Amino acid sequence: MDVATQTELPQKHAATQVSGCRECQSLSLGMDGSGENGCVRRDQGKGDNIRLACNKLWDDTPRSEGRGANESLLPVAQRRAGYTAAHLKSNGDEPGAPEVIGTNRETPVKYLKGIPATPASQSPSSGAQLTCLYANAGSMGNKQEELETCTCLQGYDLIGITETWWDGSYDWSVGMEGERLFRKDRQGRQGGGVALYVNDQLECMELCLGMDEELTKRFWVRIKGREGTGDIRVGACYRPPDQEGRLDEALYRQIGVASPSHALILMGDFIYPNICWRDNTAGHKQSRRFLECIDDNFLLQVIKEPTRRGAVLDLVLTNKEGLVGDMKLKGSLGCSDHEMVEFRILRTARRARSKLATLDFRRADFGLFRDLLGRVPWDKALEGRGAQDSWLVFKHHLLQAQE
Repeated sequence: MDVATQTELPQKHAATQVSGCRECQSLSLGMDGSGENGCVRRDQGKGDNIRLACNKLWDDTPRSEGRGANESLLPVAQRRAGYTAAHLKSNGDEPGAPEVIGTNRETPVKYLKGIPATPASQSPSSGAQLTCLYANAGSMGNKQEELETCTCLQGYDLIGITETWWDGSYDWSVGMEGERLFRKDRQGRQGGGVALYVNDQLECMELCLGMDEELTKRFWVRIKGREGTGDIRVGACYRPPDQEGRLDEALYRQIGVASPSHALILMGDFIYPNICWRDNTAGHKQSRRFLECIDDNFLLQVIKEPTRRGAVLDLVLTNKEGLVGDMKLKGSLGCSDHEMVEFRILRTARRARSKLATLDFRRADFGLFRDLLGRVPWDKALEGRGAQDSWLVFKHHLLQAQE
């Protein structure tokens, strides 16, 4: 408050004045010739407490008849303290809490199982970059809700999961709204399995590379790129630690087929703990053969930090430099002992166009609509039916009349 000023109120409240003292910086108010002073000295360490000053003046000043909680003080003392007439209590004795105007409020977001909400700030990307997540789950049994929450908050376009441990009994719980799911479950025994969630706005399809050798542990999809950018092939793979050499060779042949003519991303748990990725060297025969496959297909391994107990077991491979960026570890999914990996594919992808049909009510013939429904013998049509059956009958005739 400018303590050197004296403020005059509008004409109808000309008898009421608020002024400030230069020396003690107090507030004084005079009304109809009688004055009451309220002094609040400045605490140099804390600054002016304007709100306390206003409260003291309000308590000490006699009210004029009929003025109770009126607007006479609002233009000066209380307005400067942030009060409005709405804050005055109904008895006119005390001001209420000051109103905060223009403050943004965050609306709580609820995440329901299988139907995650998507905050506007996390809506799918425009296609210039694809946000991806890879995780070795070590069984998705009790981790589905956590994955759905991560997807909702981060807006992932692609999510690769290995060791899902799914079988047919999980069909009811594995879907996520807004995501298309590709999965391969291990047959005959527990464990293993791979899955890939793809944002349903992306145009994609599963690829068959013409090989039928142990395909349950890996699969490929093709994501349609924008015109002039080419498609992107994305693979997910789980290689058990005791996998036979012939199955390794089947994987290497698939990589050779998928790699040459398209941008390629292959993510998965390959379990080659004795490979030194800094020097591209290995002490085991199978590991050296894997490095040969990577060199033969000009692939780059982009994960540099350990993903499990000091070893780089989870890999992200690509055949084009600069295709993958913003690589970082994100902690584990649930109680898994593997780190999740977040990265971006720096390539544009084609977004599917919605073909949802909607009704044009402006062109509807409601007279004909009522006439068609009026021709239905409802008493006979609904006779002896319960509420659910009656609704189905009504819905059938309603949709038939609509067409």
